[in-house]
Amino acid sequence: MSKATASHILVGTEEQCLNLKQQIENGADFAEIAKTNSTCPSGRSGGTLGEFSPGMMVREFDEVVFRDEVGVVHGPVKTQFGYHLILITSRSE
Repeated sequence: MSKATASHILVGTEEQCLNLKQQIENGADFAEIAKTNSTCPSGRSGGTLGEFSPGMMVREFDEVVFRDEVGVVHGPVKTQFGYHLILITSRSE
């Protein structure tokens, strides 16, 4: 069974999500941005979600985490919760 570890930042608007992604691409620390901006409780720990398997997160989130490149910030990814930036830290088959 596949497993992955990832961190994310959850915000309310696509515009805010794009702004934060730009800050990270310009060298800002993902975890620090998560702590100060994420509306998810995981933000307090730098956005880390730990290890999970397919089906444990909402579909749109899973599709990115189990398909896209590891070690890259993906997003904005829209879910019922808002807009996410997702950093996939590891994935195993």
